[in-house]
Amino acid sequence: MQYSRNTEQQLRNSDRSRPANNSALGKAEEIPAALRDGAKTRSNIKRKSASKPWTTAAIAIGLGVLVAGGVLMIATPRDRTPIPIVSTNPRDPTATSQSSDTDNVLNHLPYAQATEAELVSIGGNYRLRKTAAAKFQSMVTAARSSGINITTISAFRSVEDQKRLFFGVGAERGQQPAKRAEVSAPPKYSEHHTGYAIDVGDRSVPATDLNQNFDTTPAYKWLKANAATYGFELSFPKDNIQKVSYEPWHWRFVGDINSLETFYRAHNLKNK
Repeated sequence: MQYSRNTEQQLRNSDRSRPANNSALGKAEEIPAALRDGAKTRSNIKRKSASKPWTTAAIAIGLGVLVAGGVLMIATPRDRTPIPIVSTNPRDPTATSQSSDTDNVLNHLPYAQATEAELVSIGGNYRLRKTAAAKFQSMVTAARSSGINITTISAFRSVEDQKRLFFGVGAERGQQPAKRAEVSAPPKYSEHHTGYAIDVGDRSVPATDLNQNFDTTPAYKWLKANAATYGFELSFPKDNIQKVSYEPWHWRFVGDINSLETFYRAHNLKNK
């Protein structure tokens, strides 16, 4: 076959432009340019990420230290002021908790009012819870057999009764609430609401009723020696933890599980 001079020149130029070994280059040319560029980009990213392996680890460790320490600082996009989240871990000295100290009013603890169905008469207009009533009557009978006449001055009192006693008598005497609370609990905070508390006197020495010198009477001395046998204890002895005035006439029943929990759960929480 014969070619023109121009045709031969074109064939020679074409041969010169073809690579001597086109196997590897041919494979590269079969990959579209966009994918080849993408592969280079991914390769570069991988190398950059691998060059700083400590970055992610440092962030994780930093957050772990903050959380373990009990405080995590958060900033919102608009407000860059850190907001502390305080730990509630009881072992953390910075921890906060709901303390029952905030539940007391003028050093008196809150108590639920006994229901009518739980109360029985102990004579006159006085009532206690059934178990406490039975034990109190047994105690009074035992004291009488020893020549001691224990009288009842007050027993169960409702919240309404306590309102009149606290605010009404306080107003009559010109007492501020803090001063009144030294001798009478605010409404909702009286042990008398429970149906387990009772105020007593000595029939032979009525002048000592609701007076600290009641502790000089035969009735008090007998109670001091025998009341625990019937499940009763003095609520407010001298220098009591609630800082309520000494009341040798005020006793409470703690002779069953419900009465024990009523007084000591609140007492223990108060003093933690």
